[in-house]
Amino acid sequence: MPDYQAPLRDLRFVMDEMFDYPAHYARLPSGEDADPDTVAAILEEGARFAREILLPLNQSGDQEGCTWEGGEVKAPKGFREAYQQYVEGGWPGLSADAEYGGQGLPPSLAMILSEMICASNLAWGMYPGLSHGAADALRHHGTEEQKRTYLTKLIEGTWTGTMCLTEPHCGTDLGLIKTRAVPQDDGSFAISGTKIFISAGEHDLAENIVHLVLAKLPDAPQGSKGISLFVVPKFLPGTDGEVGERNGVVCGSLEHKMGIHGNATCVMNFDAAKGFLVGAPNKGLACMFTMMNDARIGVGIQGLGLMEASFQNSLAYARDRLQMRALSGPKAADKPADPIIVHPDVRRMLLTQKAFAEGGRMLVLYAAQLVDVVASGEEGHERADELLGFLTPIVKAFLTEVGFESTNEGVQVFGGHGFIQEWGMEQRVRDSRITRLYEGTTGIQALDLLGRKVLMSQGESLKLFTKEVHKFCQAEADNEALKGFIEPLVKLNAEWGELTMSIGMKAMEDREEVGAASVDYLMYSGYVTLAYLFARAVKCARHALSGSPSDAAFYQAKIQTAQFYFARILPRTRAHAMMIQAGAESLMAVSEGDFGLGFEI
Repeated sequence: MPDYQAPLRDLRFVMDEMFDYPAHYARLPSGEDADPDTVAAILEEGARFAREILLPLNQSGDQEGCTWEGGEVKAPKGFREAYQQYVEGGWPGLSADAEYGGQGLPPSLAMILSEMICASNLAWGMYPGLSHGAADALRHHGTEEQKRTYLTKLIEGTWTGTMCLTEPHCGTDLGLIKTRAVPQDDGSFAISGTKIFISAGEHDLAENIVHLVLAKLPDAPQGSKGISLFVVPKFLPGTDGEVGERNGVVCGSLEHKMGIHGNATCVMNFDAAKGFLVGAPNKGLACMFTMMNDARIGVGIQGLGLMEASFQNSLAYARDRLQMRALSGPKAADKPADPIIVHPDVRRMLLTQKAFAEGGRMLVLYAAQLVDVVASGEEGHERADELLGFLTPIVKAFLTEVGFESTNEGVQVFGGHGFIQEWGMEQRVRDSRITRLYEGTTGIQALDLLGRKVLMSQGESLKLFTKEVHKFCQAEADNEALKGFIEPLVKLNAEWGELTMSIGMKAMEDREEVGAASVDYLMYSGYVTLAYLFARAVKCARHALSGSPSDAAFYQAKIQTAQFYFARILPRTRAHAMMIQAGAESLMAVSEGDFGLGFEI
């Protein structure tokens, strides 16, 4: 069975030495209980739960899958029991509002736990995963009655939540939805329509499921301006707040899909189901974005978790698998062949996985601090919110793109064994593939980054981040130990702004230029962002080594990983810059009819 150990040492390095989480928590209104001892206990118990409870269910859940009969869905064996332990442990309410039964700890702690869950069992983690977003949407936009009815149950974990957006005829373009909400005399709405691809839309883990559904009122304006948000429970709450009669919502079928087999991805049919308006009429998309932005960061964390798990198993296999001799001569003379970790190409794959996992963790924990500050409403929350908005599409899309690359490299390290089910490596590839699609594809995230966040703000959100990078480089300009990192980072940071200006100028003549450049721009942004974080990590590691620590090898490996990243991965920015500068012409020159020349459709 594949193994997984939560990378607690690396987490402590990033949290304590790079970003000074203890001081960060001490400044937060919600951070007084997040003292170092409490945080350490949470991380250690979370690591134990992930490895001992969730990991053993990952392969069996993938192979068994979910079962559907008469609208009812059963999760794979062991999933329900694991969820009950999760609830009993108080994990659903870790960072939730204490007013509604949560523990009130900073949101970043839940995000750190999420990496462990995703690494050990992504399919299981998706059942409680969206509940956090549903609770957040209701906390921000729900009425007091809705909060009392639904929020407490979601926070304690006895009810789970979903987000119901997509329909058979429309995915990203939600303005095309057909689901209707008809006002009723009692103030509720009759919701009718079909939603597809609904993660954890039906299951047997919790006693009730709270659906947040996008629908249109009879007099709604056309397009996305006419979307409203409704809360539609599977079972209507009784006067005592407990589950009552069954509502008119049922799972019509399960999707037969490439990966995440242990999670129920459902077609949900709403037949005059009783729903209740959340927020103002026709403002549902804005309300849902509260949940969607949480989910986007969450999907980025999924990419991180999967690449970490793939790396750990690749490393263990590479140390053990004997194959050929090193080109420079035998390294294990007492054995019939050398372990494959001695071979340069295997090292390339392992270091690629390692660099992306460690760099991705820095990015997530950087963003997690911003989430804490935004949630606190304290001084600096507006800046943090703008910076988080800029980074969110990078977290989501970049980490899932390189996460998929990393899991593929994991299969390659194993060779033919990676293609075989029993080793568990091919499951990581299948599970990771969806992360590039749901909660907005990479292309959608790229348009959000370049179009909405950068160009529509006249580059202000980008400047907020590049100024931070510039100040760091300026402060370390005379640091000889960082010269190999600072010099290329300075050039890339300047080029980032130049490329942005170039796209903006071209877009004034042809708006297709934005779409043509967007994905390359996002990937370029991701590589430069990780370069900045690795440079900071090297500074911390050099400082630690000056004190002759007992675990000097850890810090030395951190510096070597950063050197690999700058030498072998960061040069990818050159190709992305060239493709950005190539413009839209070659993409748009081929007529629609000419695409099919050479074969008949």
